[in-house]
Amino acid sequence: MRLTVVPYVLLACLAAVTIAIKHDQPGSLTVDLVLCALIALWTLGIFTLRPPWRTQDRPMAIFIAGFVLLLAVLVVRDPWFGFLTPAGYFYTFILLPWPVELIGIGAVAVIAGWAQSYDIPKTNVLGLLGCAAVIAVNVIGMCFASWLGRRGEVLSQQRQDAVDALTETNQRLESTLAENAVLHEQLLTQAREAGIIDERQRMAREIHDTLAQGLTGIVTQLQAAEHADDWRRYVSTAVGLARESLTEARRSVHALRPQPLQSATLSEAIADVVRRWSALHGIDVQLTTTGTPRVMTPEAESTLLRAAQEALVNVAKYAQATRVGVTLSYMDKKVALDVRDDGVGFDPSRSTSSEAGGFGLVAMRQRVEALNGTLEVESEPGFGTAISATVPMSGASA
Repeated sequence: MRLTVVPYVLLACLAAVTIAIKHDQPGSLTVDLVLCALIALWTLGIFTLRPPWRTQDRPMAIFIAGFVLLLAVLVVRDPWFGFLTPAGYFYTFILLPWPVELIGIGAVAVIAGWAQSYDIPKTNVLGLLGCAAVIAVNVIGMCFASWLGRRGEVLSQQRQDAVDALTETNQRLESTLAENAVLHEQLLTQAREAGIIDERQRMAREIHDTLAQGLTGIVTQLQAAEHADDWRRYVSTAVGLARESLTEARRSVHALRPQPLQSATLSEAIADVVRRWSALHGIDVQLTTTGTPRVMTPEAESTLLRAAQEALVNVAKYAQATRVGVTLSYMDKKVALDVRDDGVGFDPSRSTSSEAGGFGLVAMRQRVEALNGTLEVESEPGFGTAISATVPMSGASA
């Protein structure tokens, strides 16, 4: 709006001033008014009525060159036309590309400086130097302002480019994260399915190698007993096979989640084990739970429960104790199970996994360490035994 209206308003005001000043000089006034009409028609024909041309460098360069030339003639004739130079600055700043803009700015600044130094006498060196100084101040100042404007545009464009690049990067990151989430879910699903398949295959092999074969043998022996005089031998063999199959079945199920944990928390399951063990062996057991009980992984709970059972089995078989203390401690990042007795003690360095046919200390340590936990055994002949099993709260295996 300013570029299409303000220059005409300025030109009309300056034309009115010219008429008021030169009303008694018809010849000079006529020339000035013709020049004003030419600059108005030039602006109207190339700029105002041609909006598509405003984005084209060559037509705008021709327009500004003609505008500056006519303005220079007017200023040389009448210095008050220097008030039209702001329109020249606006046109040049907005319409010309960098660095051609500097040429247009410099030309308009020379005209403005000439108009400002019109009253300075130019008949001597001092006057010429003063005029040159005024023009130089205008040229340097306006060109510097143009450079600052260009630098601001460059910095603004760089910031905008950086924002666009960051936005694009964020969009790509969000897309990648979404894809990763989908892939992660797929991998989890595949892992669960693979785990289920592996477990089913393991159980199938166990059943085939133990129960199925054992039952087949039992059926064979019983069928043979039906037609044999010495049937007791076949029945005895069938009973032996049944016992072996039962042992194998128990061994196969041993790796599954312990039954006490199916419907109870870890502390409740250990309390039940302690209660039944104490009633069976007639040994006083003191159970203590510290900290706030929290849910752990099934593997971690099973490991601690098995450790408690194995420790109590060893106490019953070897310790000859009169008192036992069991402590379940919930800490910030781990859970510890401590079993202490006042029995005869032993030398831990001589313990083997074959003791009592159970886990043994070696097997117990392997199960705990598989969960990144630790198993510590403190004992000395004649001074009782203390076993401490500690697992991380996550219970994650390495």
